Amino acid sequence: MEQPTVSILHPGSMGAAVAACAAANAASVLWCTAGRSSASTARAEQYGLTGVATLPELLERSDIVISLCPPAAAEDLAREVAGHTFTGVYVEANAINPERTTRIAELLGSTATVVDGGVIGSPPVGGKSPTLYLSGPAAAVADVEALFAGTDVQTGILGTEIGKASALKLAYASFQKTSRVLVALSVGLAHAHGVDQELLQVAARRSDSYLAEPEYIAKTAARAWRWGPEMEEVADALEDAGLPPVMLRAAASTLARWNDAKDDAELTLTDALDKLAQP
Repeated sequence: MEQPTVSILHPGSMGAAVAACAAANAASVLWCTAGRSSASTARAEQYGLTGVATLPELLERSDIVISLCPPAAAEDLAREVAGHTFTGVYVEANAINPERTTRIAELLGSTATVVDGGVIGSPPVGGKSPTLYLSGPAAAVADVEALFAGTDVQTGILGTEIGKASALKLAYASFQKTSRVLVALSVGLAHAHGVDQELLQVAARRSDSYLAEPEYIAKTAARAWRWGPEMEEVADALEDAGLPPVMLRAAASTLARWNDAKDDAELTLTDALDKLAQP
């Protein structure tokens, strides 16, 4: 597939940056303006994406569609796409458990070719280079891999089985994100008793400890609206694998205390700890 037309659903902080990288090897990169927020519009403009008024028009023009949205919306979005008989490559790149990815592949598979994707790392801006892991039909996976060749989005191929990329994403997220939640609880407990600086001194003796990065707590709080549902996806995947999900559900419940801090770039560490301490 040479110079495909690519679409992103939707231009959030990760989706917009990933789509901008795809533009290096695409004829154009589209996004659907219908029902999107002013923040989405601003990101799309920042990254030079081309707006299309309706989803049917976007799908009609697209060879590859990349779905990167909050986990809870992934199936509804796929169902909406399925209602318009999309015939290209659909990259299901959301942080959802493998069972949901399989359902989406079955939902779209009669017309589209579904590729399972999972992004590990931060958005590809400021020198950061996440990896988009891919699994699914070999030809479609190769098309997606070619789309990001030479860009800040690396690709990792996991074979032809739908669900492998989703499983890897959630396996990593189960450690990386719940570790941040545990840091917030540890620092919050120390802060409540006036020994937070002493805790940080202890943590500083171990350079590999997340406790040595308390400044990340505010960033965790601002992302909690996305991370919480992702932890529920991990819990579901653990349960499907016969593993106890309780720790991940507790992490999701803890993150929910920060839901009103959505994308708040001005949030301080103290503000985040105060919100965490309020039921």
